[in-house]
Amino acid sequence: MIILSGGTGTPKLLVGLEKVFKGEELNIIVNTAEDVWISGNLLCPDIDSVLYTLGGVMDKKTWWGVKDDCFHTHNALLRLQHPEHLMIGDKDRATHIMRSELLRQGKSLTEATAMLARSFGIPDRIKILPMSDDPAAVRTKILTPEPEGELHFQEFWVTRKGEPDVLDVSFEGIDKVKPSEAVVQALEKESDALVLIGPSNPITSVGPILSLKGIRELLKWKIVMAISPIVGTEAVSGPAGKFMRAKGFEVSPSGVYTCYKDFLDVLVIAKGDECPTDAGVDVLKTDIMIKKDRDSKRLALFLKRYLQKAKSF
Repeated sequence: MIILSGGTGTPKLLVGLEKVFKGEELNIIVNTAEDVWISGNLLCPDIDSVLYTLGGVMDKKTWWGVKDDCFHTHNALLRLQHPEHLMIGDKDRATHIMRSELLRQGKSLTEATAMLARSFGIPDRIKILPMSDDPAAVRTKILTPEPEGELHFQEFWVTRKGEPDVLDVSFEGIDKVKPSEAVVQALEKESDALVLIGPSNPITSVGPILSLKGIRELLKWKIVMAISPIVGTEAVSGPAGKFMRAKGFEVSPSGVYTCYKDFLDVLVIAKGDECPTDAGVDVLKTDIMIKKDRDSKRLALFLKRYLQKAKSF
């Protein structure tokens, strides 16, 4: 299975997928357009969310950083008048330091991520693949009204808490990078392999992956299933609604379908929702909310039962 991941929605689902699809190879392609260098080290929020979730150390109260972390270094930097606008925990920072040192030694981001995965005890059958090996070369920019104007995603979501109105979303530098070799190999490896787009923000979490040259074309040859991050007319969490409206998409399962319609085969939506689609696209209804690990496992089991039934025909 190939999984496109970003934000918090897909990492939450990975908890169940890892248990339900035990023994199967999972290739997790992760968004890197929100990566940023801070205090000399590379912060990769979406990669770290996957590492921490599968490594069993994710802070599930915030879905950011490491559980039971402390912030001595961050507070000391502030006392030294070093402007560190993101609050980075000490255990979390250790990941960034190791990654950055590996990059300085000449390792690719894919290689550095694999080494970190081993350090967190993640089994070899699970491959965490950065969408690109160009660290922080793609930058998600959020256009807001003046006087703030254009903000890096981290400024918009963390520093400004997602409060400003959104006029547009863009991926600066996306035309200058290419998908990593490991990503292309994973997508070309098996023609009948399922590609699962998790319940992540279609615009800023999944959008950068799809915007890389050649990715949408490769997906047209795969079986692609997406889980809606929208229930009714509201995002399950995060700023997906603001971003979808800014890009001209309806905030609904139908809007999610429109984002993916050129390659989509199956869309999973909430029980009470409706979503008209073109012929050839199956719409499945179930409880898609993930609040606890048991919810993640329940949804993963639903997906597995559907796939087993589909293969029997």
